[in-house]
Amino acid sequence: MTKKSRPAPAKAPAKATSDGKSASGRATGAANSDAAHLSTTNSALVDHNYLTESEFGTVAETLQRNLATTISLYLKFKKYHWDIRGRFFRDLHLAYDEFIEEIFPGIDEQAERLVALGGSPIAAPADIARYSVVTVPTETVRDARVQVADLVSDLTRVGKGYRDDSQTVDEANDPATSDMYNGYAATIDKIRWMLQAIMDDDRMN
Repeated sequence: MTKKSRPAPAKAPAKATSDGKSASGRATGAANSDAAHLSTTNSALVDHNYLTESEFGTVAETLQRNLATTISLYLKFKKYHWDIRGRFFRDLHLAYDEFIEEIFPGIDEQAERLVALGGSPIAAPADIARYSVVTVPTETVRDARVQVADLVSDLTRVGKGYRDDSQTVDEANDPATSDMYNGYAATIDKIRWMLQAIMDDDRMN
């Protein structure tokens, strides 16, 4: 008498996320700043809020670039803080850290703004270097005037970038991010002015 083969046990249905997608735990979307289309459990409720896809793309590009730039600016101030030597050592060593305290909160604020709009901040060192408009020096720069002149040049570019981006995101239906950028521009302008004032000291020549 032959044995009847038992039917294979039915597989339990795959759990779905609240948007009906399989809870695979693996991202299936493109690796960019848009988290709203990643088919992962924790991304199920992510969206771009009141922004269209096109508007989000415009805003996200500015947030990612400015996030990377702020991180690089922080690192550059720290690098010069460590490297400074000479008669302006104490003044600049302390001033650089004071300026860092003013720009540092912008790192988290810009990253969280991107997340709130359905994005995913890119923060790997190679990506920071790719997106940032500020270059962190790899060489040692000890001269006060060289440091300050370099920072003034960077801050001029960063401040203009914030003002330009403020208009861009406002036109992309995001006045909240525009307001953020206006505040950052004012902070950058103030730090730039203070560094320029230091360069007016004849002893720097």
